[in-house]
Amino acid sequence: MTTLSITARGQVTFRKEILKHLGIQPGGKIRLDLLPDGRAELKADRPKGSWRELHGMLKGKGNGPR
Repeated sequence: MTTLSITARGQVTFRKEILKHLGIQPGGKIRLDLLPDGRAELKADRPKGSWRELHGMLKGKGNGPR
């Protein structure tokens, strides 16, 4: 278990091993889900793919123009 300190401004700094475990790179985001009994669940926020990426993946996969 890791204990983190809170600054006077309410900020927390995560250690490198925690960020590595979560797979978070600089500029990445963390999602914090608040649970009913005062607990919280911390996860790496994985970006969802865009429609543009999907279009690029499917380009040229059909049987010609429709």
